[in-house]
Amino acid sequence: MDIWATFRILLMNNVYLLIGGNMGERMANLAGAIDKLNIECGRITASSSIYETEAWGLKEQPAFLNQALVLETALGAEKLLEEILKIEIALGRKRETPLGPRIIDIDIIYFNDEIINSSNLTIPHPSMAERKFVLTPLAEIAPAYMHPILLKTNEVLLKECGDSSVVYKKSSE
Repeated sequence: MDIWATFRILLMNNVYLLIGGNMGERMANLAGAIDKLNIECGRITASSSIYETEAWGLKEQPAFLNQALVLETALGAEKLLEEILKIEIALGRKRETPLGPRIIDIDIIYFNDEIINSSNLTIPHPSMAERKFVLTPLAEIAPAYMHPILLKTNEVLLKECGDSSVVYKKSSE
């Protein structure tokens, strides 16, 4: 490996994201989010299967499609969040009802192994260990990844998760 390749690796951040949505053309919306993340934020290096999940929190809405991604990016956490919010808006996201229906949602789950608590960003995602729809695709692509606060792997977090929501692999829509 040459020096520039080594330098590039050292500068890159590995980020675990969860994308999802339950409005419109759900599969196309996930694909659009992946395309924009690749263009605006870095490079998707891994992706889980797509899972269909019942709504969490506000139950009276259509089922969601969710997918976990690994993004390699040179952006810092705050700048990445800024770009993600722009992507959500470009894809038609409107924030009207908390936990309500949405065209697309992109959440930062992990940023390297950092713990971040700022006024607009908390990493690891504060509710991830309580949500089967996050843990199932995450455990598929990174079962041994260790939560930096809970000190448990994604696989263990999924096994211990008390969420009884139905989550299953989606073949196509």
